[in-house]
Amino acid sequence: MYIPRAASVTLQRLARGFPVLHVTGPRQSGKTTLARHERPDLPYRSLENLDVRSFAVDDPRGFLAQFPSGAILDEVQRVPALLSYLQGIVDDGTGMGRFVLTGSQQPALTAQVSQSLAGRVGRVELLPLSGAELIGVDRIPSDLETALWTGGFPAIFDRDVTPTEWLANYTATYVERDVRQVLGIRDQERFSTFTRAVAARSAQLLNTASLGSDIGVSAPTVRAWISILQATYLVALLRPHSTNATSKLVKAPEVIVLDSGLMCSLIGITEPAQLFVHPLRGAVFETWGIGELMKAYLNTGREPALGYLRDQHGNEIDCIVRTPDGLVPVEFKAGRTFATDWAAPMRRWLARTSQWPWLEPTIVYGGDESMVRSGVRLLSWHDFAQDPLGRLHS
Repeated sequence: MYIPRAASVTLQRLARGFPVLHVTGPRQSGKTTLARHERPDLPYRSLENLDVRSFAVDDPRGFLAQFPSGAILDEVQRVPALLSYLQGIVDDGTGMGRFVLTGSQQPALTAQVSQSLAGRVGRVELLPLSGAELIGVDRIPSDLETALWTGGFPAIFDRDVTPTEWLANYTATYVERDVRQVLGIRDQERFSTFTRAVAARSAQLLNTASLGSDIGVSAPTVRAWISILQATYLVALLRPHSTNATSKLVKAPEVIVLDSGLMCSLIGITEPAQLFVHPLRGAVFETWGIGELMKAYLNTGREPALGYLRDQHGNEIDCIVRTPDGLVPVEFKAGRTFATDWAAPMRRWLARTSQWPWLEPTIVYGGDESMVRSGVRLLSWHDFAQDPLGRLHS
């Protein structure tokens, strides 16, 4: 079953103005499915296929000559030299949206594409399915715990397999294939331990010294390995809200696993019921919520305008959403019943920084009803998932 993707509109828009489209994202996020669904008229070739890759490496001009009207080239990072030859082809000016490139390694591939195809490529970053996309086809789990545990990888919704089974195999394949074979990490077992330790710190400050001490590697190695997790879209870094208002703000980023189901798998949650009492329930919920906001931005082709606030005393706002009209402070609370002290951190921050352009304080919570309580907008997790940015801006 094909689940319509919000990024389709962005891909269609970019296809009118760029001869090459570049779809990136984690493995199995639906990049190839999206490309083939949007451009069924184009021939498809996967550069993971050894025969196809050998042809592209040995004779790049001959390989591309097969596609006078364009093609979908999957996992193009396997033959980066193709990009230079592609430049000459698209410069003939015969049409927009002729080639669709996909890939699952962010920095190196993006740099190669930008260098070789500057001004010729429109880029879409595709993360796993959002809550809004699942709601659109009535596939989102009805209860919060199952939704968090399941995550959003499309294969989970298309196969007779549990999230625990699929995600465990996904992680093993990721470490074996991308990390060891492609990125050159030899200590596979330690890197796997590192990945699980990072997942246990999702929605927390990134402390490279502490993380390195726990794993038995140096802080520079931690920074290098975090970059690899970013490069392959397992995590993102949420930066502190940029301001010069006070020197007492924490400057370190927070680490965010980009799929709540993957986080659950990595920290050993094997069934939804465990989330009711798990000590990281709140972190899983915050991870999910920030991930939904990131998807909402990326699906429309925009960089996420997100940050967080935390001072040296631990006073924190989970997420700051920067809008043209001002700043929306957002807290994520996994509880089902509103507690008045939930809003206390936001109220302290708003009082301290009354000169900032604050908009309505918002709490996304694990309950079922949206309302206004004590001057705070309370959004149910399901209402938030339907339209994260729209709900915050309205």
